[in-house]
Amino acid sequence: MDFTIIIEALPLLLKATLVTIGLALVSIVIALILGFFTALARISKMKLLKIIGTIYVSMFRGTPLLVQIFVIYFGLPQINISLDPIPSGILALSLNAGAYLSESFRASILAVEKGQMEAAVSMGMTYGEAMRRIILPQSIRIAIPTLSNTYIILIKDTSLVSVITVTELLQMSTLIIAKTFEPLTIYLVAAVLYWIVITFFTVILDRFEKRTSRHLA
Repeated sequence: MDFTIIIEALPLLLKATLVTIGLALVSIVIALILGFFTALARISKMKLLKIIGTIYVSMFRGTPLLVQIFVIYFGLPQINISLDPIPSGILALSLNAGAYLSESFRASILAVEKGQMEAAVSMGMTYGEAMRRIILPQSIRIAIPTLSNTYIILIKDTSLVSVITVTELLQMSTLIIAKTFEPLTIYLVAAVLYWIVITFFTVILDRFEKRTSRHLA
């Protein structure tokens, strides 16, 4: 293994790692919002909202993320909707993760005993007040482990946006390999960087989960 190549490539790989982290952070924020409201739509008594939410979740859970990226970046221009690589990648990652997060939110909300909603309503609360003050705080504690897991998966999924020339960690690795002809060395360094980033966020999310559980207990 040529350490000179590693030293020369590391600044570029670290810069690309920041792009990877940025993609994941922006995408997860959008996905959390999308997933939350989709979950509410799917448990809503309004049939139209429930149908729309169900179709969205079925489509994005039932098709590969890579295909979704291709459809958004290469397919949408055919109907006069053109997006740059980074917005295309963020949109695909957000829509995909949002579909999975909606199931986490929905399951956690439904996991709260129905009697609590009935009790809250009998005390004079509206449905919205009962959800906000009684049901949602409990469901968050239930959902946090799966939300954390989805974010870790999302960090790894950012590698797929390299196919639309987003210069994240994997794409940068490929560009460096084209110059150095050292695939083993560069890909191993990229793998280590992915591992470091994912381990870091795993520790942070685990601590957040434990702290939140204590506060909500």
